[in-house]
Amino acid sequence: MIEIKYKSVSNIKDPLIFAKVPRAHMGEMVRISLGEEERVGQVIEIQKENVIIQVFQGTSKISRESSVILTGETKKLDVTLDLFGRIFDGLGQPADGGLPVKSDVRRDVSGTPLNPSARAYPKEFIETGISVVDGLLSLVRGQKLPIFSGSGLPHNQLVAQIVRQSRISEEKFGVVLGGIGLNHEAADNLIKDLIQAEVMDRTIVFMNLYDDPTMERLLIPKLALTAAEYMAFDHGYHMLVVLTDITSYCEALREVSIARGEIPGLRGYPGYMYTDLATIFERSGRIKGKEGSVTLIPVISMPDFDITHPIPDLTGFITEGQIVLNPTLNMKGVYPPIDILPSLSRLMKDGVGEDNTREDHMDIANKIYAAYSRGRSAMDLALVVGEDALTTEEKQHLSFAEDFEKRFINQGRYERRSIEETLDLGLELLKIVE
Repeated sequence: MIEIKYKSVSNIKDPLIFAKVPRAHMGEMVRISLGEEERVGQVIEIQKENVIIQVFQGTSKISRESSVILTGETKKLDVTLDLFGRIFDGLGQPADGGLPVKSDVRRDVSGTPLNPSARAYPKEFIETGISVVDGLLSLVRGQKLPIFSGSGLPHNQLVAQIVRQSRISEEKFGVVLGGIGLNHEAADNLIKDLIQAEVMDRTIVFMNLYDDPTMERLLIPKLALTAAEYMAFDHGYHMLVVLTDITSYCEALREVSIARGEIPGLRGYPGYMYTDLATIFERSGRIKGKEGSVTLIPVISMPDFDITHPIPDLTGFITEGQIVLNPTLNMKGVYPPIDILPSLSRLMKDGVGEDNTREDHMDIANKIYAAYSRGRSAMDLALVVGEDALTTEEKQHLSFAEDFEKRFINQGRYERRSIEETLDLGLELLKIVE
């Protein structure tokens, strides 16, 4: 293809540039030449010959003298089994010192949500080795199950534990980790955990750090899901995709929307944020006639622990449940601090039972929910009237709630419990209220 340079930048509004570029196409990747340096951008709006270009590395040093070069293609990722064990940046370039991955197969990272008529219903259990998840919030292949967290809570440690410990019956299991706006310590700890647990050879990492270009955060989920889709639907792998933190993605989306001068929606986020999140989340699932699957665990940091904030609120409409972390449990020293009462897995009933886990699984889970709910009520009442004023039954449920938090929810970061151990522990605790 003959490259054509357009020296037609008319306005610059970080992270966007406005230019007159005939024959540009929506979503087309462009290069912006600053002389000896080049930046990468993407066409996000076209009005006749005038275009708006989103610059991934920021607009500093870009001037009206800079040139815009059309590439003639959208953002693509070279996909191959050689992606396993590698770490890439927010543009899909190697960040581990290795050579670039080259393949004859290149996929557009924008992708498309799975066709509802082509979906196979998720129903196979994924064992994470974490009692509160496996026993009460069971994850199944092809599910979208977000983690709702907040500042100071150990969601990244929980994510690392899920990645390390997750197991399925088949051998072809892989993980894609997408880090969005993480600080250096969190990113280093995640990578270190993967290497020490010797699971890096089945893992692909795309990482954007907090001091990396903000606009690259918009590519991380797309890169991660493109790699996962290839492994799942071309090679039959069961892929687990973990995206942390989707809140950083939405903040980048808002930044672009403001720069474009769009009318803001709730709390300044663009009105199309729901649609944007849905196009990402709905790329996970299972396809009829295909062996593989894509299971998605996005992490959402709730500002001020507000579950009604637009990001967790909209996410809840798209996904099949949520795992909610609780700051009070965290202050008690309970890890993982998962509050089971506002949490749920809508597909759990289809992924557990005699064929997947154990025949009495749902019965145990339902009894635990009922007993813990009454125990939490007894905790609140004891704060008002004192424990001595409680009835015998209330004291039993209070004792159950305390033991449940200490023994069932609480678990070591490197402790793995089988589903049998989890269910047996649940039965043992239920004897307190029998």
